[in-house]
Amino acid sequence: MRFSILNSNAERRDGLKALLRQIDRVARFSEADDWRQLVRPFKRYWPDLVVIDWEDWMTVADVRKLLSYHPGLRVSVLTDGTLPELVRSLMDEGVLGVVPRDTDPCLIVRALEMVVLGGHYVPPGALALDPPLPPDTAIRPFDVYNLPPRRNKLTSVLSPRQEQIMRCVHMGSTNKMIARTLGIAEGTVKIHLTSIFQQLGAPNRAAAVALYNGWLTNHLQVLRNSSDDSARPVRRGEPGPVPLRHPKRMQFEYPLPASDTSTTLPMAAEPPTPYGDAPAPTRKRKSVPPGST
Repeated sequence: MRFSILNSNAERRDGLKALLRQIDRVARFSEADDWRQLVRPFKRYWPDLVVIDWEDWMTVADVRKLLSYHPGLRVSVLTDGTLPELVRSLMDEGVLGVVPRDTDPCLIVRALEMVVLGGHYVPPGALALDPPLPPDTAIRPFDVYNLPPRRNKLTSVLSPRQEQIMRCVHMGSTNKMIARTLGIAEGTVKIHLTSIFQQLGAPNRAAAVALYNGWLTNHLQVLRNSSDDSARPVRRGEPGPVPLRHPKRMQFEYPLPASDTSTTLPMAAEPPTPYGDAPAPTRKRKSVPPGST
């Protein structure tokens, strides 16, 4: 890599070379006391980075002239402070990095390395200028009294045990965890959750929590069941619109063909003798007519 350093003090240039060797140990340097001496080697080789150690006799116009004659040059500036006006002016002219001198040396090396790679580095707080607001911008104060009203919890619908279960569901507990916490069976928890879903009109646990806490606003109405046969909330003590246990499903039967009859078919006759060894057949004796010998 090739680096160009601009500063009138030789000791400061030596310190910058020691920092830049941490980026590339075999890097080559060109040192300059003024702007004309800095630009002179550019005809022979193009530097990877130009480090300007800012002094009082330097101006932003000199940086503008340098980058106008050599566009695409990667420039980083070391300054004594972080004046927002100076930092903004240098960044507007095309400087990629502005690093304060009182920064940690390791951070200075990382900032210069970032600029070598084509990135930007701005010290924190250097661009803390409040931009003017547009004339038509109006900042409305936060009005606590005009907040949308929050719906009350549906605690009057559920029993005390169901409210305990809903608090556990709100905390993300599973059925097994709820059963261990309340000391009941897991099947009992499922029955209570089924009754809660029916009374709140919720299709799942998330919708039940939203309805229970009163979070169901206009844009959350999709959490409700849209079918007409969905369960509706009822008051305490009234029977639920849907029984807790669903009726048994009818077993599917194939339809009979048109040629078939619904009358029962006769059963096949059973064999008189059991299966196995059949008895030996008996020979019939021939009848002899009388008088024959």
